[in-house]
Amino acid sequence: MGRVQAQLALQRGTVTTSGDSRRPGSAGFSEGVGFVSELEGRVSLSIMERLGTGTVLGAEGYVFELERRGYIKAGPFVPEVVLDYPDAVRELHREFLRAGADVMVALTYYAHREKLRDVGREGDLEAMNRAAVRIAREVAAEGGALVAGNVCNTWAYDPDNPATAGTVRAMYAEQLGWAVEEGVDFVISETNDYLGEALIAVEVIRDLGLPAMVTLAPTQPDQTRDGYGYAEACRILAAEGAQVVGLNCDRGPLTMLPLVADIREAVDCAVAVQPVPYRTGAAAPTMETLRSADGERAFPIALDSFTCTRFEMAQFASQARELGVNYVGICCGAGPHHVRAMAEALGREVLASKYSPSMDLHPMFRADVAAKDAAFLHSWTA
Repeated sequence: MGRVQAQLALQRGTVTTSGDSRRPGSAGFSEGVGFVSELEGRVSLSIMERLGTGTVLGAEGYVFELERRGYIKAGPFVPEVVLDYPDAVRELHREFLRAGADVMVALTYYAHREKLRDVGREGDLEAMNRAAVRIAREVAAEGGALVAGNVCNTWAYDPDNPATAGTVRAMYAEQLGWAVEEGVDFVISETNDYLGEALIAVEVIRDLGLPAMVTLAPTQPDQTRDGYGYAEACRILAAEGAQVVGLNCDRGPLTMLPLVADIREAVDCAVAVQPVPYRTGAAAPTMETLRSADGERAFPIALDSFTCTRFEMAQFASQARELGVNYVGICCGAGPHHVRAMAEALGREVLASKYSPSMDLHPMFRADVAAKDAAFLHSWTA
């Protein structure tokens, strides 16, 4: 069995110590969508089992990527694409799956009542949430991935107004109620600005009997909007029942990793980190603070020149694993090439590795550059 097939078999629990897990008489494994039919005895490991056996690779950033492809309106960033162009969502899931993602996250980020009301689609709330989970499940089944339900910051929570807690709880309950009925393996509550709002998500997820991965948005220098240091907030989330805690979004690898190191030291549970693939630094620690050369705000739709290369994201994945991070992923701005590079940095060969770069085969970069081309090498190196 090749390394790609071995990885897929491991994801499904079909690895054997000898022999081949293919059906007798099988001509081999197809690289295409139907490859799952070539493996039998699929056993789906839970998120906690997978975390216990090694690093789990996540891939998000669906909203930014689908906006770039012309399927989501920047500004509201509501995932109307789930109902309007479901094949676009299905395709991006497949690209992330081929690149090595272990989890298909249902595209229900900003698919809550508050945001759908903004775009006049509150009546589509249930249909959108159910369809997002169904699409994620369909693609996950093609490659032995897990399915995560998803809730996020609502923009409705106000720690100074106790009534808003009930509003947030109701939004989470309806979204996740539908997700459970459609079938998810665990829930990711992400981009939480407030510990208080994150704790509401933990409560709802816990009541539904599902594992919870809860990550905070590190937009502020060192604490949540309601005044808790990130490590302290993660300790509280873990104590309240979150099985995985950490950070996602807002910061790039350089400014995210130091905060995650503190969290890793502070908690005993699994830790997740999903930065944005943008070059944030001391002068601009978050993507929201990045500015163009003429001082214009880059966030959210002029960030292209700040994008990390695949090599930078591969380095991040290795560094995160060395810190003891259990769930290594990527957030807004992610592309499948980033995910593949991260997977390969973690020692995996994935379906998309078939097309990983081989620059030694480029006519101008190979060892034996033809004489007719060598005469022009100076113009490639000037």
